[in-house]
Amino acid sequence: MTVTSESIRAQIEEKAIKAKTAAKSLRLTTEKEKNEALAALAEHLKQNMSYILTENDKDIEAGRKKGYDAAYIDRLSLNEDRVLDFADGLLEVAELDDPVGETLSNWTLDNGLKAEKVSVPLGVIGMIYEARPNVTVDATGLALKSGNAIVLKGGSSAIHSNTAIVSVMHQALETTNISRNAVQFIESTDRSATKQLFKMKEHIDVLIPRGGGALIQEVVENATVPVLETGVGNCHIYIDREADPEKAINVMINAKTDRPAVCNALETLIVHEKWLEENSTALINALNEHGIQVHGDEKAVQWIPGAKPAGEADWQNEYLSLDLAVKVAGSLEEACDHIETYGTKHSEAIITENPETAQAFLNTVDAAALYHNASTRFTDGGALGFGAEIGISTQKLHARGPMGLKELTTCKYIMRGDGHIRR
Repeated sequence: MTVTSESIRAQIEEKAIKAKTAAKSLRLTTEKEKNEALAALAEHLKQNMSYILTENDKDIEAGRKKGYDAAYIDRLSLNEDRVLDFADGLLEVAELDDPVGETLSNWTLDNGLKAEKVSVPLGVIGMIYEARPNVTVDATGLALKSGNAIVLKGGSSAIHSNTAIVSVMHQALETTNISRNAVQFIESTDRSATKQLFKMKEHIDVLIPRGGGALIQEVVENATVPVLETGVGNCHIYIDREADPEKAINVMINAKTDRPAVCNALETLIVHEKWLEENSTALINALNEHGIQVHGDEKAVQWIPGAKPAGEADWQNEYLSLDLAVKVAGSLEEACDHIETYGTKHSEAIITENPETAQAFLNTVDAAALYHNASTRFTDGGALGFGAEIGISTQKLHARGPMGLKELTTCKYIMRGDGHIRR
């Protein structure tokens, strides 16, 4: 190991140790103190908005010079509304019930020993993420409210934005009963810094990667710290033969165009061939009106003017743009099979007026979030009333779907006796 790598490891370990020490004091922090800290964070972020946006402009300018695509620039960009949104999100988190100390179950053994299962913080969360500066705030707010310390490692593309946001949050914490050491930020943009974080098992309790598939896979494959895996969103909407045309098109357009660069946006439209025959004009007009470029299978190319033939990559990848893969299916079974083959178990939807068909879809498709007659854009902690989210889990152990406060807790068993011994 080179001197540089040793130095980076020492810096990260120092931050992880500080976070672990802060996590101990957080266990004794009251709900009132945590809520006051979140309110202070929100107020300081709003007061320092100009500073944050000025620093964000530096990242945007650097990103454009490096040739980042429009979707990436969108995820990287902040404006007044986005700053207000994540600041207000902290206030929404503060209003939620404290997930720590909840009695999950309790019972008394035949010998009188009382047993109780209670919720407790995970401890120290390592957050590894790309591009989005809002994650810096969302993750911090959820971590503190759930009694966890956090070590943040954002991508180099947002280094100015994240540095500014963390400095403001540290200033805010100085006015509260929560130590600023509960929020650690790794300033190094060296790629080895992230890898060092993978190995801090003695100080960090869980890693949460949030970003592209390559980042998530790297963390899952190389970390010795337990990983709460988030996933990419190759999301589908199936328009059934019995779908209401206006409803189907409105939902599809919202899911694709509301914010194309996010993980819960629509990437593949599956449409029943009979519905398409009857409603092709309305669908084509909507696609053209919103500038959506179709990549379709053979039948879709025949029906939709200007559609490009789809290759295997079109069914597999996130576009994160106004490109849309379109498959024409002859049955619900064919649609579900396609989702099973290419879906990432994130968010999937069916549009139909037949409740039996809808229930068959909901029972068959394996995903973290399923929708009947609704946009996939609702797979979001804020939209579902969590205040914010630390990521969308597509795995099945511990947490699945948008991860809010409860997903950042674990449990411990407490037994109360009166000199009980086991015989």
